[in-house]
Amino acid sequence: MPQGFSLGVFADLKGDLPRALAFDEKGVLFASIPGSGKIVALPDENGDGKADRVVEVMKGLGRPHGIAFAGDFIYVGETDKVIRARYNPENLSAGSAEKLFDLPGGGRHFTRTIRIKDGKIYTSVGSSCDTCLEASPFRAAVLVSDLDGANLRVFARGLRNTVFFTFDAKGRIWGTDMGRDFLGDNLPPDEVNLIEDGKDYGWPYCYGAKIRDSKFNPGESLSYCTETMEPKFNLPAHVAPLGITFIKSDLFPGGDQGNILVALHGSWNSSVPVGYKIVKLSVLGDSVTGMEDFISGFIDGKEVLGRPVDLIFDENGYLFISDDEAGLIYLLAKN
Repeated sequence: MPQGFSLGVFADLKGDLPRALAFDEKGVLFASIPGSGKIVALPDENGDGKADRVVEVMKGLGRPHGIAFAGDFIYVGETDKVIRARYNPENLSAGSAEKLFDLPGGGRHFTRTIRIKDGKIYTSVGSSCDTCLEASPFRAAVLVSDLDGANLRVFARGLRNTVFFTFDAKGRIWGTDMGRDFLGDNLPPDEVNLIEDGKDYGWPYCYGAKIRDSKFNPGESLSYCTETMEPKFNLPAHVAPLGITFIKSDLFPGGDQGNILVALHGSWNSSVPVGYKIVKLSVLGDSVTGMEDFISGFIDGKEVLGRPVDLIFDENGYLFISDDEAGLIYLLAKN
């Protein structure tokens, strides 16, 4: 990692594997544990950079992933629906959950990540397959609804598996997207996209710079890609990008403010393992101009030691990183 930073363990989940992270109104860190069906809180009441305990706030959920807070509620994305429950930050407890809307469940990509902005819930839903024509328009898409779940619609489509997304300083959505498999080690690129209302990002017909996937339904819709959106940045194939956040932290040099950090979860079907690190993307205006390693060491040869998932800054500028291989949440600080 860059000189001047240190990485410590904020929480050891003791066998549970954390994924999405969020802070409540009091700055308490929350994590989703899809494999155990629960949402946990990780208070650090003495401020020593270590979670004091693990509090089970919600349990018995269906592979919960995304977490968000708004008003008196905690919102959670389960694999087949989005729910909310009244939340008490004083004792880290949640009431009975109400379903806001159903989502298509099952299939290849189970995560449902949610973000709340300006009174709207944004929900990402991955594809049910590697490449196919989906039966539901709510798959391979980002959806938007009111806070009570009303007026649910497709915000953007053609996004094969945008597991994580975030907002920039202008309130626009940027997300990572995973490309298809079985085109070899070098194709297709994974992506970082500026996700806009009403736009099509190409999957399953297109990838990268509007390139028609010659292996998917060859001979059909040959001009489809002329109307789709290009990525803001092409990542290497199969690195499996997940968490994405803009740097807004006094811990970082002034020149890094507004740059992007992306967690590369790591490949499963590349002949040489790729990813398994956190990278920094340089941003100039609306363009991403380059990439460099920020934190590596999650893999040693072919031995996987960890897999970074979500990235989130707290109000003091400290960076929290979930790892669903080691079952840890890390805290990045200055030496």
